[in-house]
Amino acid sequence: MGPTPTPPSAPQIRRTTSAGGGSGSIILDKYQLGRLLGRGSFAKVYLARLLDHPDAAEVAIKVIDKAATVDAAMEPRIVREVSAMRRLHHHPNILNLHEVMATKTKIYLVMELAPGGELFAKLSRCRRFSESAARRYFHQVISALRFCHQNGVFHRDIKPQNLLLDHNGILKITDFGLSALSEHKIDGLVRTACGTPAYTAPEVVSRKGYDGEKADAWSCGVLLYVFLVGNLPFDDTNLSNMYRAMHRRALEFPDWVSKSAKIVIYRLLDPNPSTRLSLDELIKHSWFKKSFSEENLRSQGDDKAGSGSEFLDSKGFKFMPRVNAFDLISMSSGLNLSGLFEEETSSKEMRFTSGMAVVEIEEKVRKAGLEFGYTVERGKGGGIRLVKGRAVAVVVEIWEVAAELWLVELRLIDGAAEFGELQWGELRSIFTRNDVVA
Repeated sequence: MGPTPTPPSAPQIRRTTSAGGGSGSIILDKYQLGRLLGRGSFAKVYLARLLDHPDAAEVAIKVIDKAATVDAAMEPRIVREVSAMRRLHHHPNILNLHEVMATKTKIYLVMELAPGGELFAKLSRCRRFSESAARRYFHQVISALRFCHQNGVFHRDIKPQNLLLDHNGILKITDFGLSALSEHKIDGLVRTACGTPAYTAPEVVSRKGYDGEKADAWSCGVLLYVFLVGNLPFDDTNLSNMYRAMHRRALEFPDWVSKSAKIVIYRLLDPNPSTRLSLDELIKHSWFKKSFSEENLRSQGDDKAGSGSEFLDSKGFKFMPRVNAFDLISMSSGLNLSGLFEEETSSKEMRFTSGMAVVEIEEKVRKAGLEFGYTVERGKGGGIRLVKGRAVAVVVEIWEVAAELWLVELRLIDGAAEFGELQWGELRSIFTRNDVVA
């Protein structure tokens, strides 16, 4: 008898045969829900186990009641959470999404279990962390966020309540419901104002557009202050007063915070995002590097870590990520789960499979883009982008389906008015002469 299987490591979508959503319910004849672990604004989270394999690893299942909670405001949050988490597989400090299931009335997100609970609870018990403990947790947060940014995801709600601990005390970032994806930028900036006010960068509320990476960096500055001090750096029931304090950088530090830690926090909480300390600059700072372990940031550009960061530079083309069942099903309009698992980001799109080498496919895109007068860039998620000025017109992504077989997706981004019908038709014709259009 073989080893006991565990939940799949790559996201998949299945429809359930049970509409159950409470403790004791059985889903898809596969999982049985246990005790309630917690509840949020639009979901409940349960402990669950595999029915056929009681000794297998337990999981957490987020149960979302469509009728009660999925409205015009909540649907985008679910879309963002699933879209973001499916990009961020296998980072040790990001909660893993195993699979997504749905019935007519409920949606189930099957996730990695973090039995250590929220870091917020631990912080509340001990009031504040020692500098070494704060730095250890901070290393893990920064590692995860840099991985998110490398893959085109901006969290936008970093706070202790969204940081969980596994059974070994390893930190896991969760709750990507307010995240933004790089391809949704307008003129290179994120537009939506969201987040938790005390942790949100001041430029986010201006509604003029902002850099998602720099906004996350601000939240990290607030987080580090909370770790070391035990209070929020800016805390006022009057939001106008609080944001005025943020713009003045009116910070007070107790004596026990070291000078170097104060400098890091002060630079992260710079109200000017253009001069604010970036996460790439942060990891070079002496305070951050103290007691530094390569293991904590092993995903940062290290191909051996399997971080998914093996993306192309501007001079060459090589490996792209392998497509999985989640991606294939979510791309199929015939198996669309009420539009909840793939956000429409383009008015036109085309998919096809090709046996050509990736180099040839991408060279076609590059030549076509240059002929049309566009700059060809490598996106942070690994895709190719045709750009004019700061506006992205076309996004091209390539996924390995099998050995020497690739799935190519081209998307015309909304707002790319200059990319006309003629150019889109020419681009489409380049790839439909010898390949199979999906």
